[in-house]
Amino acid sequence: MDMMKKVPVREQDPKVRATNFDEVCLGYNKEEAEAEAQRCLNCKNPRCVQGCPVNIDIPGFITKLKESDVKGAYDVIGRSSSLPSICGRVCPQETQCEGKCVRGIKGEPVSIGKLERYVADTARAMGVKPQGAEKTNGHKVAVIGSGPAGLTCAGDLAKMGYEVTIFEALHKAGGVLVYGIPEFRLPKDAVVEKEIENVKSLGVKIETDCIVGKSVTIDDLMKNEGYEAVFIGSGAGLPKFMGIPGEQAMGVFSANEYLTRSNLMKAFSDQSRTPIMRAKKAVIVGGGNVAMDAARTALRLGAETHIVYRRSEEELPARREEVHHAKEEGIIFNLLTNPVEIHADENGWVKGITCIRMELGEPDASGRRRPVEIPGSEFYIECDAVIMSLGTSPNPLISSTTDGLEANRRGCIVADEEKGQTSKEGVFAGGDAVTGAATVILAMGAGKAAAKGIDEYLSAK
Repeated sequence: MDMMKKVPVREQDPKVRATNFDEVCLGYNKEEAEAEAQRCLNCKNPRCVQGCPVNIDIPGFITKLKESDVKGAYDVIGRSSSLPSICGRVCPQETQCEGKCVRGIKGEPVSIGKLERYVADTARAMGVKPQGAEKTNGHKVAVIGSGPAGLTCAGDLAKMGYEVTIFEALHKAGGVLVYGIPEFRLPKDAVVEKEIENVKSLGVKIETDCIVGKSVTIDDLMKNEGYEAVFIGSGAGLPKFMGIPGEQAMGVFSANEYLTRSNLMKAFSDQSRTPIMRAKKAVIVGGGNVAMDAARTALRLGAETHIVYRRSEEELPARREEVHHAKEEGIIFNLLTNPVEIHADENGWVKGITCIRMELGEPDASGRRRPVEIPGSEFYIECDAVIMSLGTSPNPLISSTTDGLEANRRGCIVADEEKGQTSKEGVFAGGDAVTGAATVILAMGAGKAAAKGIDEYLSAK
C-alpha cells in the first residue's frame, strides 16, 4: 500500500448513476477503512481537529478504528457530533479537517470524512446509540428548526440533561438535510432519518407543522409555555433572483423550490401527486453546491444540463468532489458567462436565455477577482427551464414577530459568534439564520456553540 495516497473509495459508474437517485459514493468496507486509518500519523498537535468546526477528536476516533473498535470510535465522535453519518458525506473536508492534515503536505491527506462515515454507518448497523444524560435537570429549552444547527444544539443540550423540544415548520424533520440535499448525496431514509432518531433517543421531542411566528411566537414559548431559553436555527430559505428581464416566465425556478419539490416531496417519482417539470434542456445559474445539486437533479430527470457561472472554474465555490462528479455525469459548464435576459414563447414558457461572456478584473470585497462583461459577446442558449441558484437569505418572519430581536439589513438575526446570544435575553441563534446560506458543518458548529452558551446562561440564573 502506498501510504502517501488515499485508499480509493468505490462509486457508482457515472453513466449508471446519471439515470438514478441512488447514492453516488458507496463508502469504505472494513478492510478499506482500517487500511486508510493506518495512514493517520496521530500527530501530537492535530491540526485536523483545529480545522473541524465541531472539534471532533479525529486522531482519537481513528486510533480506535485502527484497533477495529468501531463502537469506541463512534463514542469518541459522539462527544462532539450528533450527525456523523451526515457530516461524513456532505462536509467540505478538503477545506477543513483534511485541508489541515499533515499527511497532505507531501501526499494526500487522510480520508477523514470517509472514515467518519464508515464508523457512523457501521455503528448504526450494530445498533449503537449515542450516550445521553443519566437524568434531566428540569430546565426546558425550545429549538426552532430541525436542520443541522437545531439538531446539534438540541442533541448537545439533551446530553447535558435539558428537556428540549424542536419546533419544525415543515411536515418532516431535517431542514436542509431533507429538502435541500439530494438523495444521491445524502439518503433520507437510510441516513438522515436514522440520525434524527438518534437525536430523539437522547430525549429530544420534535413538533412538526409548527411555524414559529404564525403557529406560536417566541414570546409565547417563553412567557406562556415555560421555556427558559430559545435557540433559533431556522436556516435561510428565502431565494434570491437576478432581476433580469423574463425572470417571471414559466419554467424559471429557484433552486430552493426545485430541490425541495424533488427531495422532500419526491416530485421526481412518476407516482408523485405534485410531479416536477422534466426539462429537455436546463440552464442552472450559479456555481455553489446547491447549483451542482440542482444541475445533477435536472440531469437525472432527463435534461441536457448547463451550468452558467460568471467566474472561472478556479473560483467555483462548490466542493471539488461535487464539480468532479457533475463533470463525470456529463453536465456542461459555461464558465465566465452571465445571463442577461430570459426569453419566453407565446404561451409564457421559457424558450431560451441570452448570456454575455465575462472576464476577471481586480479582486472585490470577497477577495475573488470581479467578473466584468465583455461588450458585444452576447450569445443565446436554447432551453426550456432556468434554475436560479444565487444563494438564499433568512425568512424575516421570526425576527419580525419577536419583540427586541435585532436583525441586520440582510434579514439575518444578529447574534454573538462565540455563544449565539441575540439582543433578546434568553434567545440564542446560529447557522444560516445568522450568517446567511453556508455549510452544514458550520451550522452544526454554531448550534454547538449556542448549546454551551445556553447552558452557561441557565446555570447562572
